Amino acid sequence: MGQVNLNATELKGFVNHIIKNNRFLQKEGKQSVSVEVVGESGIGKTSTIVELAKENDLNFVKLNLAQIEELGDLVGFPVRQFQMYKETKVSENNNDISYTAAQRAAASSTLAKMPVTKTKKVGLWVDELAVQEYLKNGYKMTGKNRMSYCPPEWIADKKSGGILLLDDWNRADVRFIQACMELIDRQSYISWTLPQDWHIILTANPDNGDYMVNSVDSAQKTRYVTANLKFDVNVWAQWAEEAGVDSRCINFLLLNPELVTQETNARSITTFFNAISSFDNFEDNLSMIQMIGEGSVGDAFASMFTTFINNKLDKLVTPKDLLTHDNQQYILGELRSCIGKDDNYRADIASTLATRLANYAVVYSKENTVSQKNTDRLKVLCTEDYFTNDLKYLIVRSIFSGNKQKFNKLMMIPEIVKMTMK
Repeated sequence: MGQVNLNATELKGFVNHIIKNNRFLQKEGKQSVSVEVVGESGIGKTSTIVELAKENDLNFVKLNLAQIEELGDLVGFPVRQFQMYKETKVSENNNDISYTAAQRAAASSTLAKMPVTKTKKVGLWVDELAVQEYLKNGYKMTGKNRMSYCPPEWIADKKSGGILLLDDWNRADVRFIQACMELIDRQSYISWTLPQDWHIILTANPDNGDYMVNSVDSAQKTRYVTANLKFDVNVWAQWAEEAGVDSRCINFLLLNPELVTQETNARSITTFFNAISSFDNFEDNLSMIQMIGEGSVGDAFASMFTTFINNKLDKLVTPKDLLTHDNQQYILGELRSCIGKDDNYRADIASTLATRLANYAVVYSKENTVSQKNTDRLKVLCTEDYFTNDLKYLIVRSIFSGNKQKFNKLMMIPEIVKMTMK
């Protein structure tokens, strides 16, 4: 079946379109489209959807189907319902009743205007436990009954606008997969319906023999669109900057993206980074870092990280200092010592620091005013010979994409404008 490969940023754009399109379909009285996100464990499938729900201000419900034991927790529990009715009196004028021309001519005008009382039956389905209460209030039984399902607890109090995330759905029992098909097909289950503007997203691990998953047949796969989530170190670095991951660790992964594998995934790597972030000086804690690394990301990754420390690469100038340090001459000297010049130029370190600077500037601008001093610093970094032209363009483009309004003063600098016109 068809599928598309996307990084986390592209996936958000993809799902945002589906949400917008679903709203159009619902207005047309048509069924919404669901999305399945397939990816290796720990790559960020669930966290990406959580972020997307927050960004769209949508209600969010996450059901981990692999951990639910009772089907009723997904679709609600069965209940017997009885059809009941109540007779009400409705007054109508004789003028509202159909007469032949002869009958109307024979009746007096006063009689024709006299009210006529009619009986109207109002019926509804009532849960078994509530039948006695309705009988006390004048309702009667029709003799008909049916089995129905109560709305499950997770949706009972929810209003319009939301995302239902069916997490790890292909790791669940086949009964749950079949129930999911019913929800995907109709946005409802027998006797209850999802509120308006709700969207179903499924996450799954690849069916490639590496995971304990249930295969989904072709007939089921035609009921949704599938996107494969792939790891992108630059997208991860953007997220890590905003999440406050240790600056030294972000540098390491940008320098060694090939270390991200199925076994050593983004989640385990982030866990390792968080476990060592309290060390002010990595060099003084090498043995402990090695032990933590072996217990989280494996020997090879841990050894590469200790080599990174031994080579003093954990002491690279920070993007915060590049943007905000008071002593410009000092900080530019620090930058030069890190990336070198001419034959000693370290393109890998320069690329890492350029990426970090762009990401940090965007995060900084969300909570702070971009001062003239910040603008002047960026002008120097993006016009002088510290970075190559492609990296200068990367910095400017990323900053404008992230917060063009806050950095509008940069657009008044001729050299910067010329760069953006390329």
